Amino acid sequence: MLDDGLKTQLKAYLQNLRQPIELVASLGEGQGSKDMLALLEDVAGTSDKVSLNLAGDDARRPSFAITRADGSADVRFAGLPLGHEFTSLVLALLHVGGHPPKFDAEVLDQVRALEGEFRFETYFSQSCQNCPDVVQALNTMAALNPNITHVAIDGALFQAEVEERQVMAVPTILLNGQPFGQGRMSLEQILAKLDTGAVAREAEKLKTKDAFDVLVVGGGPAGAAAAIYAARKGIRTGVAAERFGGQVLDTMAIENFISVSHTEGPKLASALEQHVKDYDVDIMNLQKAVGLVPAKTPGGLIEVKLENGASLKSRSVILATGARWRNINVPGEAEYKNKGVAYCPHCDGPLFKGKRVAVIGGGNSGVEAAIDLAGIVAHVTLIEFDSQLRADAVLQRKLASLPNVRIVTSALTTEVLGDGSKVTGLTYKDRNHDQVHTVDLEGVFVQIGLVPNTEWLKDSVALTQRGEIEVDHRGETSLPGVFAAGDATTTPYKQIIIAMGEGSKAALSAFDYMIRLEPAVPAEQEAA
Repeated sequence: MLDDGLKTQLKAYLQNLRQPIELVASLGEGQGSKDMLALLEDVAGTSDKVSLNLAGDDARRPSFAITRADGSADVRFAGLPLGHEFTSLVLALLHVGGHPPKFDAEVLDQVRALEGEFRFETYFSQSCQNCPDVVQALNTMAALNPNITHVAIDGALFQAEVEERQVMAVPTILLNGQPFGQGRMSLEQILAKLDTGAVAREAEKLKTKDAFDVLVVGGGPAGAAAAIYAARKGIRTGVAAERFGGQVLDTMAIENFISVSHTEGPKLASALEQHVKDYDVDIMNLQKAVGLVPAKTPGGLIEVKLENGASLKSRSVILATGARWRNINVPGEAEYKNKGVAYCPHCDGPLFKGKRVAVIGGGNSGVEAAIDLAGIVAHVTLIEFDSQLRADAVLQRKLASLPNVRIVTSALTTEVLGDGSKVTGLTYKDRNHDQVHTVDLEGVFVQIGLVPNTEWLKDSVALTQRGEIEVDHRGETSLPGVFAAGDATTTPYKQIIIAMGEGSKAALSAFDYMIRLEPAVPAEQEAA
C-alpha cells in the first residue's frame, strides 16, 4: 500500500512514540478492506511499538481504531486516510502514542479539562483541503481526553450513511449524533464552542493587557505584514484576529505570489502566522472587533472593543479586517466552493485551462474576469441579472470582440450543479420569459463584488458607499492614529501580494505617526 519512500518517512516519525499503541481493525470482504489491511500492516511494520489487532467489532467496515492499552484514547478512521488525510493518520499515531501535540500548553490543558461525553464524527473526502484541520484537531482532543472520541468517515466510502444523514459538504462534524459544525475549524474554534466559560475567561485576560504601541485588527496578509513591520521597529505590537489567515485559508491554489510558483492558502496562512510568531507580537486569535473609540486627547489611546466584552487600547491602530466574497446564495454554491465555484479569476483561472466556465456578474469586475478567462479557458458564459451589462463601454466592446464568450442578460442564476465532487453546470432563469436553462461547464466564477468586513466601523472612520475604508497614499484613515490596509480599503486590486505591501506601508506610517507625537500620557491619567 505504501511505497518505500513513505515507509521510510513513517518509520522515522514513529520513532517519536513514547508508549505502545494498537491498531484495531474492523474489516469486511471488499477491496476497501483489503486495502486497509495492507495499509495497517505497513504501518505496524514500521515500529515495534505498534501492534495490529484484526478482531475489531465496529459496525463501519472497513475501519480501524488507534488505541492505548489503558483505553484512554479512541481515535478512529472509517475508510482509508490517504490523500490529504495521510498526515492526519501520522499525527494520530504520534499523539495517541504520547508524542506531544504542537499547540499552546494552555489550549492542551483546556482540552484535558473538558468534562462530559463528546462523541465526534467527521465526514471527509480524501481530496478535501479543509478537512485535515478538523480531523487533526478532533483527533488531538481524543488523544488527550478519555471523555472524547472521534471517528473520521470517508463520505465516498459510506454513501448510504451520507445520504441518510443528508451530508451535503465536507467537512461536516457531528457531536453526539447532532450537527456541530461545517467547514474549516481550528482546535481553538472547536474549544470555544464546547467550553462555554472560555469566552468569559479570555475576556478577563484581555482586559488586563497593557496598551499597545500598534494594534493590528485582522490576521490576513495585510495584518501579518503590518505586525511584522511594526515589531521590527521594537515597539509593543498586538494582533487581534477573528481568524488568523483570513480569506487566504479558503483559497485552494495560489500561483501568482511572486517568487513562489505554487502554494496553497492554508500553507501560506500557516507560514504567515509562524513568521509573525518569530517576533515579539501578542497574537489574540478568535477575537472579533465590534467597535472603535477614538483617543480622548490628541495622541492618546485608541480603544478597540471586542465581541466578548473586552477592550484593547493602543497608541495607533491598523485596520486590516479584509473582505469576504459576495455570494449569489443559490443551492450548490457553498457545496462546490473551491470545487469549481471560484471567486478570483486571477488566482484560479489558470486551473481551468481548456475548460468551459461561467462568470456571474456584468459589472467591471465580471466583464474583466470574462476577458481574462477567455484567454485561458475554452469558453466563457457571462450571466448578468440586469437587462444590460454595467461595465465600462470599452470593456464591453472588448468582451464582445472575443469569439469564445457568450453574454446572457436578464438572467437569474438559480443553482450550481455538480456530481458530488466538482461542478458540472448551472441553471439560470430567463427573467423575460420565465424559462429555466441549463449550461454544462466545469467552473463558476462569482464576480458580484466583495463585501468589506467593516460594518462595525461605520460610525468611526470614513467609509465609501460600498463600505471600504477610505485611505490616502500613506494608509491613513479619517481618524488620527488609525491606519488601514488590504481588501477592506479603497486600495484597488484585491490581491495577496498587494495587501502585504499595503500592510507594511501602514505599519511604517503608524511608526512615523508615533515618533512625531508628544510624550505619551500615562494610561491611568488618561482614564482619569
